[in-house]
Amino acid sequence: MSKKTRHNKKRNTAFLYEALVRELSKAMLKKQSKRQKMVADALKEHFKKGTELSKELNVYRALLESDNLQKPVAEKLLSEAKRLHATIDKKRLFNEQSALIRFMNKHISKDIYANFVPNYKNLATISQILNDDTSIKRRVLLEGEVVDYLCGTPTKSVENLKPIDDLVYKTFVEKFNEQYSGLLDEQRALLNHFILSFSDNGLALKAYLNEEVGRLKKVIKVGLEQTEIKEDRDMLSSSNKVIEIMGEFAKKPIDEGMVRTVLKVQGLAKEIAGNGS
Repeated sequence: MSKKTRHNKKRNTAFLYEALVRELSKAMLKKQSKRQKMVADALKEHFKKGTELSKELNVYRALLESDNLQKPVAEKLLSEAKRLHATIDKKRLFNEQSALIRFMNKHISKDIYANFVPNYKNLATISQILNDDTSIKRRVLLEGEVVDYLCGTPTKSVENLKPIDDLVYKTFVEKFNEQYSGLLDEQRALLNHFILSFSDNGLALKAYLNEEVGRLKKVIKVGLEQTEIKEDRDMLSSSNKVIEIMGEFAKKPIDEGMVRTVLKVQGLAKEIAGNGS
């Protein structure tokens, strides 16, 4: 019997990408502009179109971002993902990973590998399926679990089968909670869309902001009817100013400044909604 292949997260392209994404989030929240630019530039450079890293990341995404499929479709998707992965130049991929790892170690910190990645277990499973060193039996079992996951089968979950050290995973969770415990759900969603905008030219971010800004304007307009705001000249003026600023967003390109403003407005909207309940 062959030994179970141990998952090496430093050689997991999707994990490296997600770890950098979360490092970018932390730099943005802490207003570390230099660090933020450095990480953003690294994402753009190492995962730009045409690189083997980008190609492999797309394979992971194809499997991670699909669900509730019919079984034949899920099996075909997995088969196609494996076929595309087989076309990747493994030597070039290894070299690109090595260059990225060196950059992360030298310019960021080795602690970056401890960044909590919510879907880490799924990334580990996909990595093993794509790894030629994984035994045939184990690969078949993992593929079956992935197909169930893609079909949305409730009785089985990819989460149950990933080879991961529970202590390491617990550490990830603790670090994530420590870093992001103060954020609202909508603020996390905004940051996630902003970070992903580096890889899709901001299309998803634009769509998200269009809906979110509309929601925030409604919340604040309703808040204007609250007695404590009506009777406070400064609060009334500030609320109207916020609505005016958000009305100008449609005419401006999305940038970090706009995202920071929306983050603050999300916090304000939460307070207004809370006062009105």
